[in-house]
Amino acid sequence: MSKSRELPQLDVRKATLEAARRLFAARGFEGTAIQDVASAVGVSKQAVLHYFSTKAELREAVLADLLAHWGAVLPRLLLEASGGYRRFTAVFGTLVRFFNEEPSWAKLVVREILDRPEETRAQLKAVVRPWIEAISESVRTGQGSGILRGDVDPEAWVVEMLQLGLFSAAGHPVLAGAIDGHGEHRLHQELNRIASTSLFNDRPSQPKKKDR
Repeated sequence: MSKSRELPQLDVRKATLEAARRLFAARGFEGTAIQDVASAVGVSKQAVLHYFSTKAELREAVLADLLAHWGAVLPRLLLEASGGYRRFTAVFGTLVRFFNEEPSWAKLVVREILDRPEETRAQLKAVVRPWIEAISESVRTGQGSGILRGDVDPEAWVVEMLQLGLFSAAGHPVLAGAIDGHGEHRLHQELNRIASTSLFNDRPSQPKKKDR
């Protein structure tokens, strides 16, 4: 009995999407063959083609799965982040962890942005635009109450926060090696400071550590 028959059909499809996402993120779409995906899952090439008739169809399914996953989490986090400085600090930490728990999500989007800018722009706009509008309205409310900086462009701020999350998750594991001592933690802390300073008028002062 083949391995593909030993696994429930739904598991094969899910495993195929996960393997394709990681391979596309690591090697790029052009550098990944259907056979590579099948080998990573442990099934035949025909088993993969049973669910996805072409590599292009597989890519579309991977991106749809990614955007659905993000759509269930990111809008809520970004909305909560604009509610106050202390809330922002907690939520931004969750946002950073969200991107870093599975870096292949971020790496894949970065690759798509670089390799297929026009196509990716259209795909992201269709999905992300409603998030941007909702979160921007929350930022405007905060600006009206004086909590948030009046010179912030709400829509641009949301997009930049998404970019910070994406590119930090994709790049921090590499770039952290350029600085000494807990590089990734230091980069995450600085990312939080940059993001919060750009949004809030007044932030609680942080006590300075005494020199020992």
